[in-house]
Amino acid sequence: MPTGLIQLERDITGCERCPRLREHCRNVAQVKRRAYLDHEYWGRPVPGFGDPRARLFLLGLAPGAHGANRTGRVFTGDRSGDWLFRALHQTGFANQPASTHRGDGLVLHDCWVSASVRCAPPDNKPSPEEVLTCRPWLQRELQLMPQVRVVVALGRLAFDNYLSLQGLPRGGFHFAHNQVHKAGITLISSYHPSQQNTSTGRLTESMLRAVFERAREVLGQ
Repeated sequence: MPTGLIQLERDITGCERCPRLREHCRNVAQVKRRAYLDHEYWGRPVPGFGDPRARLFLLGLAPGAHGANRTGRVFTGDRSGDWLFRALHQTGFANQPASTHRGDGLVLHDCWVSASVRCAPPDNKPSPEEVLTCRPWLQRELQLMPQVRVVVALGRLAFDNYLSLQGLPRGGFHFAHNQVHKAGITLISSYHPSQQNTSTGRLTESMLRAVFERAREVLGQ
């Protein structure tokens, strides 16, 4: 891992900029969910992870309270991650179809996974101010990864956050599933693999897989 990304990870995990979010993460880590009473929760801000030379950058919303806030790795240990890593494995971006904890052997190929907000928010809804406060971490992360060619925004919040980071008008870009946009580099918008979307059929496995098949096409592989 390059020194810059190592330092970024340390800085993110030590962040205390959003008191509401930090209090929520700590409370969840102390109370826990019944199924995870014997787990030691991470309870801190969660950095991105993956291949530091990745050309594909995935941007989600925020850590799940009992997912990444428990495991310490974004999208790891919850149903959203089950869907995401299965699709990444099917399209050659991951070496295995599932991830339950940080030491489970998952390796991402040419892919990096991150979040718009690094702390689990109450009801999975960060405030606009919290998204803005957390945005410099994303900016720094992307600056440390100049080889990125495709960004997949998982959900409307991630989509809008990336556009704002690039200084692009939201009104000039229409959010739709598996829609390709020219936003400096290629931006692909996708429905988030949240339980709300997957349980209702708004997002199917084939729909999510198609997003990463399209990313492959853009990357020329």
